Amino acid sequence: MSRISIAEAKKQQQGEVTVAGFVRSLRSHKGLVFIDLCDISGLMQVVFVSNQEGDNSNFELAEKLNIESVIEVSGTLQAKPLKKNEVEPIQDYELAATSIKLISLAAEELPIPVSDKVDNEASIDSRFDWRSLDLRRQENQLIFKVWTKLEAGVREYFYKNNFIQINTPCLMSTASETGSEVFAVKYFDRQAYLSQSPQFYKQMAMAAGFEKVFCMGPVFRAEASYTTRHVTEFTGWDFEVSYIKSHADLMDIEENLLISGFKKVKEDLGLEIEIPTQPFPRITLAEAKKKLAAKGIKSEKDWDFSTEEEKELGVIIKEEYNHDFVFVTDYPIAARPFYHMRHEDDHNLTKSFDLIYRGLEITTGSQREHRVDVLEKQAIEKGMNLEELKDYINFFRYGCPNHGGIGMGPGRIVMKLLGLKSVKEACFLPRDVNRLNP
Repeated sequence: MSRISIAEAKKQQQGEVTVAGFVRSLRSHKGLVFIDLCDISGLMQVVFVSNQEGDNSNFELAEKLNIESVIEVSGTLQAKPLKKNEVEPIQDYELAATSIKLISLAAEELPIPVSDKVDNEASIDSRFDWRSLDLRRQENQLIFKVWTKLEAGVREYFYKNNFIQINTPCLMSTASETGSEVFAVKYFDRQAYLSQSPQFYKQMAMAAGFEKVFCMGPVFRAEASYTTRHVTEFTGWDFEVSYIKSHADLMDIEENLLISGFKKVKEDLGLEIEIPTQPFPRITLAEAKKKLAAKGIKSEKDWDFSTEEEKELGVIIKEEYNHDFVFVTDYPIAARPFYHMRHEDDHNLTKSFDLIYRGLEITTGSQREHRVDVLEKQAIEKGMNLEELKDYINFFRYGCPNHGGIGMGPGRIVMKLLGLKSVKEACFLPRDVNRLNP
C-alpha cells in the first residue's frame, strides 16, 4: 500500500491507509501504545494494541521507539472520541495500527525540544545549532509555508504583467553600489566580490530592452550588525521597469504585488491575516520626521531613521491611517546611492522611497538616473571611481529608457507577518557575523 500524507488520510476518514513520519510523542497505558505521528501535513494519533495470544512484534517495536524516530505505519482509520465541553466539537481521526516499519531510530536524548506542546526553552543559538530539529516544529515549518505562498503570489503578479525573470551573478569584479560592506573572495589569480545587490544587472536589462524584469536570489552584506533585523546573507526580491513617469509608478506596482502575495498566503494556508488596502499611505521623509518630533522621538540623522524611529513611525501610521504599510519618499542625496535620480526642482532630494511594514523597512526603491553625463557627475560627487564603474556606465552610453525599480527583503516581511522575534528565524540557515554553521 502506498504511503499518503496524514492530511489526506484524515480526509479519507475510513478504510486502510499507510502513513509515515516522526514520532512526536509516545504513551503506554494498559496494553495500549499511543503515538502522535507527524508529517509535513499534520499530526495523527496511532494506536497499537497488545496481542497476548499471537504475534506481538508491532506492539513491542512501538514500545521501544524513541521520540523523533521515523516510522511507517499501516492500519485502519477510525473516528476519535469527541472531546467533552467543546462548543463545536471537531471530528478527528486516528489510525488503528496493523503493521509498523522502523525507518530510522532516533537517539534517546534530544539536544533541544521538538514537540509543539512543549515550550522551547532552548536559546536561539542552540536552536540554530540544531536547525534540523528546530524546523520540525509545526510553527517553524509554517514560516516557510508562508514564504512559499507569499512568493507564489508575487510571482503570479509578475507573470500576469509580463515581467521577465533574470538570474544575475553573485560574483563581481568590482564592489557594487558604494563599494563598502562587501565580502572579498579569491577568484583564481585575482580578487572578486560577492554581490550586495543585482542592481547594476537589472539596469543592464533595461538597456537591453527587456522593459520589465524581476529576480529572486542571494544578497550579501558585510555589515557588522548584531540586531534582530540583519543577516550577512539573505534572499532578495527585486524588479526593474522601463518607461516609468516617476517613482510613484514603482510604488503602485509594489502595492499590487504585495497584495497578490498576501492574498495567496491567506487563501492557500487559511491564515487570518490582514490584506493591505490601496493606496498605501505615502509621506515624505520631512513629513515623517515632523510626526516623530511631535511624539517626542529624537532624530539621530536628518537623512535616515533610527530603529526607534522606524518602530514609532509604524505606530503613528497605524493610528492615523489604520494601515500597516507606509511609503516614505524623497530622501536627500546623502542617504542614497549615486544612481538615484534627483528632483528637478530640488537637486538635494532623490526620487526614492522606502517601504516600512509594521515599523520595519522592507524595501528601498527609486527612479534611476539613465543619462550618462548626469550619472558620471553624481558618481564623482559620491567619491566613486569611474574607471571601476566603466562597465556599468557603458550600459547607458548607447541609449537607455528611463527606468526604476526596488529591492525587497521578504525575510523581514515574513518576520513581521508572523510576529517573529528575529529575521534569522525566517532564514532556513541564517548567516550573521558569528554564524557560518551548520
